[in-house]
Amino acid sequence: MLVRSILAVSLSYIMCQAAFAVSQDTQAMTDASAVASTPVADPIDPLTLDNKGASQIMADQQLSNTSASEVQISTEEQKHLDNVSHTAQTIDAGPEKQNNTKSVGKAEKGNWTLDGLNNSEWTPSLGRGQFPAYARAQVMLNNAHASPGAIDGSSGKNMLKAIASFQQMQGLQTTGALDQDTWNALIALQDKPAFQEYTITENDLKGPYAKEIPHDYALQAKMKGLYYTRVTEMLGEKFHMDEAFLKQLNPKADFNKLGQKVIVTNVRNNLSEDIHLIVAHKGAKQLYLFNSKNQMVGSFPATIGSSDTPSPTGVYKVTGVTPNPWYSYSPSNFVQGKNLQPLSLPPGPNAPVGNIWIGLSKRSFGIHGTPNPSTISKTASHGCIRLTNWDANDLGRKVKAGAVVKFLE
Repeated sequence: MLVRSILAVSLSYIMCQAAFAVSQDTQAMTDASAVASTPVADPIDPLTLDNKGASQIMADQQLSNTSASEVQISTEEQKHLDNVSHTAQTIDAGPEKQNNTKSVGKAEKGNWTLDGLNNSEWTPSLGRGQFPAYARAQVMLNNAHASPGAIDGSSGKNMLKAIASFQQMQGLQTTGALDQDTWNALIALQDKPAFQEYTITENDLKGPYAKEIPHDYALQAKMKGLYYTRVTEMLGEKFHMDEAFLKQLNPKADFNKLGQKVIVTNVRNNLSEDIHLIVAHKGAKQLYLFNSKNQMVGSFPATIGSSDTPSPTGVYKVTGVTPNPWYSYSPSNFVQGKNLQPLSLPPGPNAPVGNIWIGLSKRSFGIHGTPNPSTISKTASHGCIRLTNWDANDLGRKVKAGAVVKFLE
């Protein structure tokens, strides 16, 4: 999201200070009051970092002297991009299936118990829709760093594009279709069941939680934090699940009960390799990640700009990472409701930029999270790169200042 409304992390501050890594404690990120950054006096630079919110500070790390515009995509990287982005754009041009929200529990759709989910198998006759095998596949794709976005057990576009990315990374034919070779490759990489039983803890119930998140920015600015509003919302993000799907899998669960056992995914929360190159592909609505060996090592569904507020073109660099950023609204960029004065919105997972900001060397542009994970790649942003909170945090843990970000149409 072009955060014209958020006038990004002070580049001069980042250049002089450091690159930051996001805290690896996922639960801690639900408590914005514990790690929230402090707004600076100058509204032009509203994002800064409370050092307690970072897992480490790499002092004296400066950006490379090499201009981002001088960086070239290698032949190998371009081959990866051509293959996977073509498939992704073909998928995106097709019709979006409608989720069947009544499928959970129907015998003909498979077994949605914990054992049923973990032992589900793909078959060529499965077709499109919502099935346990697709839920298992989505978790396996997530764990292989080909993110399907919010896991919902359905064969939607984000899942199909994740399959294409996985196929590309594994040297398989990049079709975007789940076939036997792809299923076997997913199974071979797994070292744990796709789903697990989770017991709701005291910390889960303690929050903090907000009663609601008002639409009006003026009301949001008065809040202590833009926290989660309910346990299911928090658990959905913690386990990379669509909130409605979490409820579908646990129709009789009382999510506000201490000790309640629920079925959730068994997902990883960090990339395995540091990131050398990030390609924001607007046509594919994907973020593709490459390591220093020119190998594609990950992909995320992404919302990248809109026709009214397009994302930038060209090549830039990451300048730093800020967890739990403050959001600065300015009516000079766009007017929200009747708000004609600048506002500073507190941090939290339901903030306009989610709970992380990865700044770029183009002023006021960045990669960030979102309060609405199930809409990623399906709606427009204000020009920046919007990911689910968990994918943005995953990237923030590994990316360092100086990593190249290239925008492609």
